[in-house]
Amino acid sequence: MDIKVAISADFLTAFAALPRQVQGKTTEFINKFRNNPKAPGINYEKINEAYDKKICSVRIDDTYRGIVARQEESGVYLLLWVDHHDEAYDWAKRKRCEVNQLTGAIQVYDMKAAEESAVDTTKGILGGVSDNVLVKLGLPEVLVAFVKSLSSAEAFYEAKKVLPSDAFENIMWLVEGFEEDEVLQMLEDSKPEKIATEDMAEVLDNPENLKSFVVVDGEDELKRIMAEPLEKWRVFLHPTQRKIVGKTFNGPARVLGGAGTGKTVVAMHRAKHLASKANGQKKILFTTFTTNLASDIKWNLKKICSIDELRRIEVINLDAWVNQYLREQGYSAKIASDDEIKSLWEEAVTSTAANIPFTAGFFEEEWNKVVIAQEALTLEKYVKVNRNGRGTRLDRKTRMQIWPVFEYYQRLMKERDLRDNSMAMYECRLAIMNAPIKPFYDHIIVDEGQDLSDNAYKLIRLIAGEEHQDDIFIVGDAHQRIYKNRAVLSRCGVNVKGRSSQLRINYRTTEETRKYAFALLKGIPFDDLDDSYDDGKVCRSLTHGDKPEIKNFKDASAEAKYIAEEIKKLQNAGIDSNSICVVARTHKLLDDYVASLTQEGLRMFEIKRSKNDDRNYDGIRIATMHRVKGLEFSYVFIAAVNKRVVPLNSAIDHTDAITEVESMNSEKCLLYVALTRAQRKAYITSYGAISEFLD
Repeated sequence: MDIKVAISADFLTAFAALPRQVQGKTTEFINKFRNNPKAPGINYEKINEAYDKKICSVRIDDTYRGIVARQEESGVYLLLWVDHHDEAYDWAKRKRCEVNQLTGAIQVYDMKAAEESAVDTTKGILGGVSDNVLVKLGLPEVLVAFVKSLSSAEAFYEAKKVLPSDAFENIMWLVEGFEEDEVLQMLEDSKPEKIATEDMAEVLDNPENLKSFVVVDGEDELKRIMAEPLEKWRVFLHPTQRKIVGKTFNGPARVLGGAGTGKTVVAMHRAKHLASKANGQKKILFTTFTTNLASDIKWNLKKICSIDELRRIEVINLDAWVNQYLREQGYSAKIASDDEIKSLWEEAVTSTAANIPFTAGFFEEEWNKVVIAQEALTLEKYVKVNRNGRGTRLDRKTRMQIWPVFEYYQRLMKERDLRDNSMAMYECRLAIMNAPIKPFYDHIIVDEGQDLSDNAYKLIRLIAGEEHQDDIFIVGDAHQRIYKNRAVLSRCGVNVKGRSSQLRINYRTTEETRKYAFALLKGIPFDDLDDSYDDGKVCRSLTHGDKPEIKNFKDASAEAKYIAEEIKKLQNAGIDSNSICVVARTHKLLDDYVASLTQEGLRMFEIKRSKNDDRNYDGIRIATMHRVKGLEFSYVFIAAVNKRVVPLNSAIDHTDAITEVESMNSEKCLLYVALTRAQRKAYITSYGAISEFLD
């Protein structure tokens, strides 16, 4: 009989709270236990008054005990918990561990809490739900009366530690107001094939169980897991995530999901999955919009991929890829910075002396959204091109009058050997089409897909080759679009119809933070990266906590003092400095906060554009709102949310009503992104006049 030793996600949570010396002893024990759980040196001890005789303790040292569930007839040993002797025994004697016959989930739940509770099944928040429905959702029958007695949503969420994790998640949708039929269908869509068994060995590999248990096969893998026990994304995937990661798509696929739903995690595991299957010289391109996000992804892929898998994956942001390819083809032009592009437009407008009251910002928007997006690079094409969605109407005569500005701008780029992103991608496509040997990737994965332009997707379609199996995989969320790009996939040759998925569970933020952040976006229509809409209403958080704390102060000094005091309280409560982040809108503000918080005795660590957030470095993290995208922290302080700062006055384009609304929405999305970096609590502070977003 094969023996399987698995570690639960709860075990890793408990392990992370142990003293460092005890963690070392525990890791040594697990390695010994993994090699032979029947070895004479494993001291199994029965637990008196335990509800489940499968559950027993094992000796870590004189003081600490591990809790194990043994199903010896199937050869399965589950490490469930680790703690000080008395606390471990108290935890264990309350629990039951068994396979749910309807769902195939290995469930660990608290019997004693259910028996001790007052039971009134008529007035509870789930009193109107039939027992049969609750059982279908994975709730053990013994807990039905307890769940139906819960009086409120708050009581239900407090009962999370009592219920099996899978049943809690399924029933949560009912508590949040979703219809029974919809929730039952969601469960049916993810149900594994093999379920009707009590044999844990048969169901341990089911997707539902792989979100809570990991079978560790080697010592190196064990050490990696135990070294970062709270980085559970590396080990555990939700069944919906795992299904997407391992699915074969007959063409491009798209995955949508709100902040914290694990889109980037899915994309990284997808890259690993494809790399593990790749033969010969097959190549995978993993790309995104910004340099820092690409750097973060490369950093994290090293945590889950083997050396061979990493060799097959090229991680680079798309601008850098374009720049690199054009240089290899002998092009000398470089992609200009935002400031350089702004200067070129200002010079083009001034030099042509166009008698039209449009700003340089208007021309830049017109270029990106109309001219280069539709490749209308001549006057003849421009006067005919469709300008739907632009706020300022331009008749044929006006288009002819302003065209010299675009001609002059193109001439300036050529003279100074500069290109904007869109022009560089357009020229890159031309170069590829004319090249005798075309760059080709078997698979392309796109993270933060909402930030890429039409030209970017046209380029991706080209370097992916003709549509084929698993060619393009895109994850994104229009609610987090903080840049000005807006592409429609189908118009770029990327057809995702019938190959779209939605992630519904927010693993990062509390429901209170999620709701507050999402309310900032009320009334804004969001696309699904194609030609339909994404209302974001299907996302929910599994955790609850405090609402974001909002404070306004007389001046910057008082605000900084408050932030420093709150941070020190968190540190005194045992929160690591590198789990706390201060976020501000501009680099100038960052400099101010670094100075003032350092003066308050805090050690600061700035996360810069070209620097990964290496958690081995001690210090309170500090970064701009743009830089924290893709990162997460236990506590986040969003500072200087003042009038004219958030939204940033210089970032609002007043050319016309539509452009103004678009730039204002981008600023709201930026605040949304910053807020949703917080796992446990977010603080919003300001001084002087408060931002209109918070009124």
